[in-house]
Amino acid sequence: MGETSELMKRMEEPKSASSEHDAQKGKYMTFKSGNEYFGLKIQYVNEIIQFQAITAIPETEDYIKGLINLRGKVIPVIDVRLRFKQEPFEYNDRTCIIVINVKSTVVGLIVEKIAEVVEIKEENILPPPSIGRVDKAQQKYVYGIGKVGDAVKLLLDPDKLLNDEDLSVAEQVNDMSVEEE
Repeated sequence: MGETSELMKRMEEPKSASSEHDAQKGKYMTFKSGNEYFGLKIQYVNEIIQFQAITAIPETEDYIKGLINLRGKVIPVIDVRLRFKQEPFEYNDRTCIIVINVKSTVVGLIVEKIAEVVEIKEENILPPPSIGRVDKAQQKYVYGIGKVGDAVKLLLDPDKLLNDEDLSVAEQVNDMSVEEE
């Protein structure tokens, strides 16, 4: 009997995870960077925190601003504007850090301001144009254009936002955090 109830529990577990996934399906956290609005699938977003002090890491890409201590866990942070090769901006009280989880690696994204959570249905997502105003640096991170009312949001692929080098820096930092616990 114990074996059967254990099996039943295991079969029920994925259902609860998938229903949570269904609730998040089509939802995007949107934020402003430069003159554009971007969207990230909500399932990648762990939390949004206020901007805080960052410890610089020497000899890394300019868009990797450094490390923050988030409740005892050290995570790397990336300035989205610099990643997109936009003009740097001065951080202010609206500046936030979106903490995301990409390939089991936690990273913070510095953004000018959070816009809103929107639902974008699959049929309202178009492939990015091959030509147009979106510059090439942004283009490689954008997997689609989401239509929201009269506006459009550039939908980001977090896997492409972080290149392999960024992920290795982030993984090293995440590994150090785990070892310290």
